[in-house]
Amino acid sequence: MKIPFIDSRLPKGWIFSILLIAIILPKILVLSSCANMIPPSGGPRDSLPPVLRTVTPPDSSKGFSARTITFTFDEYVELQEIQKNLLVSPTPEVNPQVESKLKTVTVKWEDSLEANTTYSINFGNAIQDINERNPLRNFTYVFTTGQYFDSLEFSGNVILAETGGIDSTLFVLLHRTGEDSALINKKPRYMTRVDKKGEFRFRTLAPGTYHVYALKDDNGIGKYFSTEQLFAFADAPVVIADSTNPVTLYAYSVKRPPETSGTPAAQAPARPNEIARLRFSTSLTGAVQDLLVPFSLQFTVPLKTFDGSLVKVSTDTSYIPVTGYTWELDTLSQKATLITNLREDTRYNIVLEKEFGTDTLGQQLLKADTLSFQTRRQSEYGSLRIRLKNADSLQRPVVLISQSGRLVKSASFAKGEFFTPLFLPGTYELALLYDRNNNGQWDPGEFFGKRIQPEIVKPVKEKLVVRPSWENEIDLD
Repeated sequence: MKIPFIDSRLPKGWIFSILLIAIILPKILVLSSCANMIPPSGGPRDSLPPVLRTVTPPDSSKGFSARTITFTFDEYVELQEIQKNLLVSPTPEVNPQVESKLKTVTVKWEDSLEANTTYSINFGNAIQDINERNPLRNFTYVFTTGQYFDSLEFSGNVILAETGGIDSTLFVLLHRTGEDSALINKKPRYMTRVDKKGEFRFRTLAPGTYHVYALKDDNGIGKYFSTEQLFAFADAPVVIADSTNPVTLYAYSVKRPPETSGTPAAQAPARPNEIARLRFSTSLTGAVQDLLVPFSLQFTVPLKTFDGSLVKVSTDTSYIPVTGYTWELDTLSQKATLITNLREDTRYNIVLEKEFGTDTLGQQLLKADTLSFQTRRQSEYGSLRIRLKNADSLQRPVVLISQSGRLVKSASFAKGEFFTPLFLPGTYELALLYDRNNNGQWDPGEFFGKRIQPEIVKPVKEKLVVRPSWENEIDLD
């Protein structure tokens, strides 16, 4: 190494210090640069759930009488929404206390245990590792207070009656009694979850006769409080034995009717700096009117008065008057519909006089208004024919045509087919409604006192594609 020039007139102590720095400093810089070249790595993400190491008393214990169960895992764990996830069968009046600490989960039994009874504790997805929160899915512990285990099983599936779809948040309940009040006042004997396929399975059941229900139960207490909850029931009790046939339940809920009471101010709260006036929307898409639906005005606040003679209808830019039309106001006084035959590819004008309508807040238009729009051409539509094969006409099948979850058309079949000369192009979902009461719409069930099942809707897998200026046809089995 070449030593830099040092002035001999410097003190000897300084000369020694400078030489030492000149020798050591380059080595420190090299080591520092090497250390910064490779950043530390945290390793791959842990994707494995906790593993059970020991449990006291052991799983599948007989003659069980302990009040505390301790589970020890291979890593630190925590509990997520334990009361929502925990299912104990048979259902106790008081759920056990469940706590986690470090690598252990402890269950402290609060209720008394029945003699000669098989119990199962399902933790759902509550047990997770504390770092990555990987759940130990459907972890189950079983014990019996007797010397044998109940081992009978019972399975089935739950379908949403209105759509034919699945709701994996539902629970299936088994009650010993068939009294209506039991659903409100008593916990079920057994309770299990519906999976992502809409299926359920009970295990470790005791033999006997059970009444079967399904329920939307966000609180996890297994009680039926409101007809707005999704609910299903089997027509007859099920006898659990060595071989029990599966059942299919059709879940329904009763929708709350729209509110017609209340003050107008509550229905249409005023916006800051907004000018008070009569407000409405129309049936137009842009400035185009669909030939398949009538033109209408939808008012934000119900009307107190409506004078159809002050709403003039004309065509063309020269405002040629239309004759023979009427306006129809719905029962809520919020929708006014124009009753007339609209011609294709025609410009229409709707002239609204200032005083044509007054809402229940006393608001009118600030001045007269004119709405102009164009109707669609018939060539923009296609004809549609749906043929129904191998269907039982006594079940009164009705085809439901939907788009993005919104019902577009429902129609019954005349001599096994439905036909319309004009249908808006697009891709649609199809379903068949078995219209028991022949009213053209789906009706929910009624359980208490009547035990009436809901009407059933079965979705069609095949999509309906309607093309313009085309004779569109589809056959349904």
